Amino acid sequence: MRLLVVEDDRDLNRQLVKALTQAGYAVDAAFDGEEGQFLGETEPYDAVILDLGLPKIDGASVLESWREAGRAMPVLVLTARDAWSDKVKSFDAGADDYVTKPFHIEEILARLRALVRRASGHASSDLVCGPVRVDTRSGRVLVNGEAVRLTSHEYRLMSYLMHHVGRIISRTELVEHLYDQDFDRDSNTIEVFVGRLRKKLGIDVIKTIRGLGYVLEPPTPPAA
Repeated sequence: MRLLVVEDDRDLNRQLVKALTQAGYAVDAAFDGEEGQFLGETEPYDAVILDLGLPKIDGASVLESWREAGRAMPVLVLTARDAWSDKVKSFDAGADDYVTKPFHIEEILARLRALVRRASGHASSDLVCGPVRVDTRSGRVLVNGEAVRLTSHEYRLMSYLMHHVGRIISRTELVEHLYDQDFDRDSNTIEVFVGRLRKKLGIDVIKTIRGLGYVLEPPTPPAA
């Protein structure tokens, strides 16, 4: 899962990026509204954290611009303002959630997990595909109740597939959602990670659709 943090307070921006990266996300950062608006219009983010009080272009205007351009990614608004009118303005501009500063990082993480789940049609924090379960709260992956140890990149790939069970996902889409802007992207590495995941999971749930990409489906039961 790939996120964008648009926050002009550089210390807070770095804290958020660090916490989100440790939680298993690929994260890009912007420090003003102009840069944030551009990234949000040109990159495929799974969710955005957006401060309202930004230089160059204010956060509400950035959000309105994204929505007018048809950008539908979930947006969590951050602001030092706590007036009800600011909250109403944010939601009317297209915000999906709202947090007032100061806040606890754990709350931000929980709200983002909920936004990403709902955007992909999941109500529970547990994502299930046959015997495979991903606990998005702890970042644990289990097969038949047994924990499977994954690297951060393997977990990102597994999480993205689990959020989109049954949908064919191209290598290009995986690359765009698994790596941040500065990462040296190579679609061939996706094959490597898929191969590692298959070996670690030990079951046939990641199918290759020749010429199209991959799809996560429950394993086929043995014939009677």
